[in-house]
Amino acid sequence: MSTTGTSPGQVVVIGAGIAGLAAAHRLLTRGARVTVLEAADRVGGKLLPGEIAGVRVDLGAESMLARRPEAVALARETGLADRLRPPAVASAAIWTRGALRPMPKGHVMGVPGTAAALSGVLSEEGLARSERDAELPRTEVGDDVAVGEYVAARLGREVVDRLVEPLLGGVYAGDAYRLSMRSAVPQLFQAARAHTSLTEGVREIQAKAAASRQTGPVFMGIEGGVGTLPLAVAESVRARGGEILTGTPVTALRREPAGGWRVTAGERALRADAVVVAVPAPAAARLLREESPAAAAELSAVEYASMALITLAYRRADLSLPEGSGFLVPPVDGRTIKAATFASQKWGWIAEDDPETVVLRTSVGRYGETAVLGRDDADLVDVSRHDLREAAGVEAAPVETRVTRWTDGLPQYPVGHHARVARIREHIAKLPGLAVCGAQYDGVGIPGCIASAHAAVDQLSGDLGGVEELTAHPVQSLHGGAGE
Repeated sequence: MSTTGTSPGQVVVIGAGIAGLAAAHRLLTRGARVTVLEAADRVGGKLLPGEIAGVRVDLGAESMLARRPEAVALARETGLADRLRPPAVASAAIWTRGALRPMPKGHVMGVPGTAAALSGVLSEEGLARSERDAELPRTEVGDDVAVGEYVAARLGREVVDRLVEPLLGGVYAGDAYRLSMRSAVPQLFQAARAHTSLTEGVREIQAKAAASRQTGPVFMGIEGGVGTLPLAVAESVRARGGEILTGTPVTALRREPAGGWRVTAGERALRADAVVVAVPAPAAARLLREESPAAAAELSAVEYASMALITLAYRRADLSLPEGSGFLVPPVDGRTIKAATFASQKWGWIAEDDPETVVLRTSVGRYGETAVLGRDDADLVDVSRHDLREAAGVEAAPVETRVTRWTDGLPQYPVGHHARVARIREHIAKLPGLAVCGAQYDGVGIPGCIASAHAAVDQLSGDLGGVEELTAHPVQSLHGGAGE
């Protein structure tokens, strides 16, 4: 792609998840000719709209952070403005120590501004330990530190095990004692650098948020499911003259001697002035192995967690649910499910689709867990029903169930992730006309993927501002309520 402001030329985007589609959309607004190549038979990646018992639902991610502008703006730009919906209820619970307990208010990814906020969730011993934060000497974080390690040092393991772990598990399906604080919870990392007391740092975060007077919902959904967002973006891409080819896996990516790129997809070969690689790390590593072995090696080291979502539909007359959007489950309690969403209560449009049907969904699977995901669909439905009965008294039999498996669905951000991403981008920068984007770089949520795509497109035209901003401030992926 030219850096002189002339026509961007022909650009191939590899991958039609939300990052690839957002990149294509931005490229077209810059005057590029765009072809998107997608190996699967559909667009959207981890965003998947579906149906159960005649009711529209999401079978992948179900909400997007609205306090970042990227996702909501893209929805509006692609004709979805009148379908944006905040959650009807935003209060979730924690199923811990044998009961559903209200999620504490005023926390940053489970870390409170005051120890008293955790009353009812922690034991008396846990509360007493968390109160020691104010009197402990400084805990150094260095260049990076595991979230769980740092929070446990300041507030005790119980805060990590019963709050931080289930919240992070809902976003990353990861292990809090491995996940990078700098990349996964950058707000806390900055607070830890600036303050001796972690709770004092959280109070400052809260004060800044209050001073900024942010209004409106923290999270947003879309009537019909956020899985409809990539469909709308794809429609907009095509309407602007872009080409999207599904069922077209890319098998080779080579630089041309005279400049530009040759993209091979089966028997089809495309020449491009520039390429955006918007596929998960393993696929990106395979494509880059010839032209950038160093970047490929770094991408090959990115680990992923798998999970499954179990969606269940019930007759409304058959059950009575607790109030709220659902609940999270700490791994320390030894349950099988890690979260449950009362989808018909959380999203008004689901209840409006069929007032006589209630949709719930549970999730299973964390980093390193293989046994539970090896169970067949019927077993996953059975364990979900068991845990829903134990937690929320759901005795009824569902009228329909669906199990959606997301194998290697969530990239992990271990300690040092930011440095790995910086090395990948350093290697990629040596190859003119090439950029990368996606969930494995700067944030796993929808806004993070879109921000990554925008930065990649800007990089191709010589503007490194977006990449530099994401390097300095990765997009924090907050938990959007139970069952994310």
